[in-house]
Amino acid sequence: MEPDVEQDPKPSADEVDASRQELDKERVRAVVDAVDEQDAPRLSELLEPLHAADVADLIEQISSNERQALIELWDRRIDGEILSELDESVREPLIEALPAEVLAEAIRELDSDDVVDLVEDLEEEQQSRILGALETIDRIGVENALSYPELSAGRLMQRELVALPEDWTVGQAIDYVRTADELPDQFYHVILVSPAMKPVGYVALGRLLSSRRDHPLLDIVEPSFRTVAVTEQESDVAYLFNHYHLISAPVIDEDGRLVGVITIDDAMSVLDEEHEEDMLRLAGVDEDSSLADSVLQTTRGRAVWLMVNLVTAIVASMVIDAFAETIDQMVALAVLMPIVASMGGNAGTQTMTVAVRAIATRELTASNAIRVSWREITVGAINGILFGLVMAGVAAFWFGVPKLALVIAVAMVLTLVAAALGGIVIPIMLEKLKIDPALASGPFVTTVTDVVGFFAFLGLASALLL
Repeated sequence: MEPDVEQDPKPSADEVDASRQELDKERVRAVVDAVDEQDAPRLSELLEPLHAADVADLIEQISSNERQALIELWDRRIDGEILSELDESVREPLIEALPAEVLAEAIRELDSDDVVDLVEDLEEEQQSRILGALETIDRIGVENALSYPELSAGRLMQRELVALPEDWTVGQAIDYVRTADELPDQFYHVILVSPAMKPVGYVALGRLLSSRRDHPLLDIVEPSFRTVAVTEQESDVAYLFNHYHLISAPVIDEDGRLVGVITIDDAMSVLDEEHEEDMLRLAGVDEDSSLADSVLQTTRGRAVWLMVNLVTAIVASMVIDAFAETIDQMVALAVLMPIVASMGGNAGTQTMTVAVRAIATRELTASNAIRVSWREITVGAINGILFGLVMAGVAAFWFGVPKLALVIAVAMVLTLVAAALGGIVIPIMLEKLKIDPALASGPFVTTVTDVVGFFAFLGLASALLL
């Protein structure tokens, strides 16, 4: 008789939570196992304790087949918060796979701004499916929000808010908040409005609760009060929140009437998305790309800017070809040439990244562009002199040709100055031309640094060494 083989017990949910570092790896493996075994109780035990953002992250990490099987096994637990946290490329097929009653229940749980964010990029058929799950008044509100331009405050705002007459007292406001049937799940201010529904100020909840009941609300309004036009660009809204340290801001229509409110979480999401887009664009990657994209989608998204880089590289190669005889007569030039190009490319990328980010955050403006440009040129010159001297010593020791040391030192200074100048001026010029500097700066800055670097190094070598 064969001895019993002790089976390793499956880790419990508590054991999976043993450490944050092992949580993702162990829980994802356990979830996939539960899905494969069609063990619905086990799946619920693993997913129920998680925050909606963690569930969404887990769904994104597994394969599309595993995702489909998970939805079929756990479909009635997919709520609105999880849907709103999912990446768009994962969310769309998931919405299509959910049963109508599950989708309807999930959508009804969301605030209006989350519903708008959910449906604005979907196909018309899916939009109709989601809007049909809403109550009439909610559907009208979402459809109205969708009528505003993309990336505008009207798309970003939520309609759930607390608006009170401007002539009320603290006591009246507190009594209203305590007895109102429907209030937003979270709100930071009560907005004071005129009889024409125009916002005139807002009061923070902390100030409201700490003031005497007979105190007029107008006496305790916040000095940070700002309103946002419904058609204002969401990037401008995010800048407003960041610049004035706002927590919420009322949104007004063309007549100045209150139509919604934007809260700090939405504004910070916009800033985060813009930062991510800038990083992707600087690398020449499609801003809509994600890890869930197919090989074909990823290839197509990157090929365009690789082609642009190829063209600019050919231009730089033409400069090298013009000095082919010079390189043939002194092999040392071919050895040192990549150093000049690499230093120029890195210096240009450093300056360009700082410039693009400063333009995005409005730190770099027409009023300080000359001062900032001069500073970057000065930094480029200092670094050029410093590293030019270093490379002069290396070249002299390596090849024993004093004039070659002089050539690479001067070329290094000229290249780093050109890199700094191109890195700051090109993004500014593209911004003036209404071209996204984050998207288009890279190839142009690379071309400038390569052409100047190669031309300076090989031109000086041709004049002084041969």
